[in-house]
Amino acid sequence: MSKILVLYYSSYGHLARMADAVAEGARSAGADVDVRRVPETAPAEVVAAAGFAADSTHPVLKDVNDLANYDGIIVGAPTRFGRMSSQMASFWDRAGGIWFQGALNGKVGGAFTSTASQHGGQEATLFSIITNLLHFGLTIVGLDYGFQGQMGVDEVKGGSPYGATTIADGDGSRMPSAVELDGARYQGRRIAELANKIAAPAPARETETA
Repeated sequence: MSKILVLYYSSYGHLARMADAVAEGARSAGADVDVRRVPETAPAEVVAAAGFAADSTHPVLKDVNDLANYDGIIVGAPTRFGRMSSQMASFWDRAGGIWFQGALNGKVGGAFTSTASQHGGQEATLFSIITNLLHFGLTIVGLDYGFQGQMGVDEVKGGSPYGATTIADGDGSRMPSAVELDGARYQGRRIAELANKIAAPAPARETETA
């Protein structure tokens, strides 16, 4: 089966919860899944002043070369003015060698995000992540409409055909809802299912006889 990396950055814990749900979905498809976070790059005084939650849920992925060890990479980052956070962008900016080698070509990828408001740039942020992944050669899987939970206006909820999302509110008080976590699980499963097919060895050809 495939080996999947769920790679995220989280300031207040929302993306950490979404990452766990994505991983749960990927594991339900039989994949071997690692959940890792990228290093914090903000100065300590900024972290303290902003009240970032200490994130020790998952180990830090320090070496960008480890990306090549996976069949699928699912990236989660909060929005920063309509684009991925600088912490996640910085990590990928260090992966030029991986890009040059073509080490991620043909692998499967996806994106998930969090914003403060319903119109806080979720899709723009997803596209900023997806653009990076496409440049590295990954095949992108979004949150297709097979997940009907993203439809309707009966409650405030994230969700986009481009990837799973959650809404944190301006003070970060709103954690991912049940339907948002279900969307993350769905996307994780779909990515793992495709990665399983791509990672599977080609069937042996039958020997033709005259």
